[in-house]
Amino acid sequence: MTTTDLPPTTDPAATGPDGLPDVLVTPPWSRRREPVVVPGLTRSAPLASDGTPGADALHAVPDLVALSREMVTETTLRLLPFTGPELADLMMELRVKSRSAWTRDLARQWLSRHPAAAARDLVPPALEEPGPRRELAEHALLALATDGHRDLVLAAADDYGSAAGAAIRAMFDTDPLELLPSTLPKIPRWVGVPTLPTIRLRDGVRTLPVESAQHVVTMLSLSQPALPYAGLEIVKDVCDPGSLAAFGRALLLRWVDANCPSAGRWALDMQGLIGDDETARRLGPLIRSWPGYQDHTRAARGLDVLTAIGTDVALMHIQGVADKAAKHSTRRLARERLETLARDTGLTLEQLADRLVPDLGLDTDGSLGLDYGPRRFIVGFDEHLMPYVTDAAGARRAALPRPGVKDDPVAAPAAHQRFLGLKKDVRTVAADQIRRLERAMADQRRWSSAEFHRYLVGHPLLWHVARRLLWVTSEGPDGGEACFRVAEDRTYADVEDEPIVVTATATVWLAHPLRLGDRLAAWAEVFADYEILQPFAQLGRDVHVLTDNERTAHSLDRQDGRTVHVGRLLGLVRRGWRMGKAGDGGMLCTLERDLPGGLVASIDLDPGMFIGDVTAEQQQTLGNVWLPTHADGKPVPGFGAIDPVAVSELIHDLQEVSQ
Repeated sequence: MTTTDLPPTTDPAATGPDGLPDVLVTPPWSRRREPVVVPGLTRSAPLASDGTPGADALHAVPDLVALSREMVTETTLRLLPFTGPELADLMMELRVKSRSAWTRDLARQWLSRHPAAAARDLVPPALEEPGPRRELAEHALLALATDGHRDLVLAAADDYGSAAGAAIRAMFDTDPLELLPSTLPKIPRWVGVPTLPTIRLRDGVRTLPVESAQHVVTMLSLSQPALPYAGLEIVKDVCDPGSLAAFGRALLLRWVDANCPSAGRWALDMQGLIGDDETARRLGPLIRSWPGYQDHTRAARGLDVLTAIGTDVALMHIQGVADKAAKHSTRRLARERLETLARDTGLTLEQLADRLVPDLGLDTDGSLGLDYGPRRFIVGFDEHLMPYVTDAAGARRAALPRPGVKDDPVAAPAAHQRFLGLKKDVRTVAADQIRRLERAMADQRRWSSAEFHRYLVGHPLLWHVARRLLWVTSEGPDGGEACFRVAEDRTYADVEDEPIVVTATATVWLAHPLRLGDRLAAWAEVFADYEILQPFAQLGRDVHVLTDNERTAHSLDRQDGRTVHVGRLLGLVRRGWRMGKAGDGGMLCTLERDLPGGLVASIDLDPGMFIGDVTAEQQQTLGNVWLPTHADGKPVPGFGAIDPVAVSELIHDLQEVSQ
């Protein structure tokens, strides 16, 4: 629930004598209302369904409710047609407490779908003794009123008697700023408000006094991610966003330094409400490190925060956690967040990844101008997406100079900080994006013409990589496939440097040397003549062809018996491999890779990796790479039946880690 779910405050613009909003001067918890309690209200409505086809299995509802309380989202979806007190209790909890945005939305859908039944079953808990359950019911009823069901809620309250009706009317008339929990949270000593960064107001001149900053901390501690305290919207309106985000980051780091006490988890959760790109940059590495201290829940909350921040940089760090976190469980959590985003947008994970690449504020030509006043610099990128700087004369410099006494005192420091932020972001995204495109070549992933133009050639950052690779279009000039490169002006050229058109109906993919045949040498010469350095081995890539015996075999012994450091094996995960199922004692004794046709190749490890600490056994001996003899009940002919590029890349990966 957001503060927009609540009725407006009685006077949100009210200010104290110093011009600050009242909520920052004399906060409502200093004049708390006494909640009205109406005892003896009972709910007797039975479970029912709304008649939706397939919604006749009332006997299954209690089990589904139990599963939904364990945050199984699919069961919440199946509960939407049903009503009853148990459902009302469940939905008022899930709409606020569930970590899944989809589940929270399903709970809101349930309220909108059954407003009369919800109102009937939520009035009694909204009038019981103060506590968390009452607070959830109050906010659910307020949400119903805001959605246009105020009269329906009041009618439901009147059915319980005049006292209940009067109490609900009084609740509706209460200023949302005064909707407070029965017990105010105690601010921990580690917060140290007087030593936190000052919060500037939007006028850029005034700052909040320490007493008001203390009130901000109280508001943050009162809030939940899906149910922020109403006063926070006022704080965000009057305070400079960057300054407020810096204040929040300081709280987050102090919470981490205090060993992340559970009572202070709001310091993490609230970053989703007040955090910015710099917050995401700090939080991403923390999330990757937390599971090393066996804190799975903390990592999940951190991913929720990045999702709530929702900027390109924040989403980039979710992708980074999915790719680079040391713990398999954390990578899975991040991947689940990405899968949810993909599902909500109707995309595949690969298509979503294309759209999550931040442009980092670059100009459309892929550069960035930095203005020092009398001096100006241009930022470009090499084949590894590492930024470099050229001056006004076009001379390449080793680094961006620091602002000098002759430079503009405002513009120059801002430009220098902009470059430092860009370097941080590029460090996070560069290797991941290059690795992603290398995997796309290995998997022979295809883009539509529109996707290729928009998300690769037209992207300010990725175009620096796209122009250094060789591509294939499905609709060449002669009607068949044709290879091309992206020229410096973003046009397309063939091996003779003649223009080539990528038609609107064509698909595009990265050329693999195994399929180039006699064309490989000619294209290698073109790239050499233009001094085009590639971000990964494409034209110069080693290719691997099966022997006659290997084509009919279900196992390959090329790496059998080789000893490899566990760190190199973990690197395979970034190449598209995954851990196999844990066996006896929690040992992971195989790595797996998906192959075309729904097949999975596995390689045996000895002694294997312990699921609780995958690096405990530093040296691993590789066994055979093997295929199942049957898949989906059908015999598997052997490695010769698999796409040659997939087999070559499988062997390439294992050869890379075992050298």
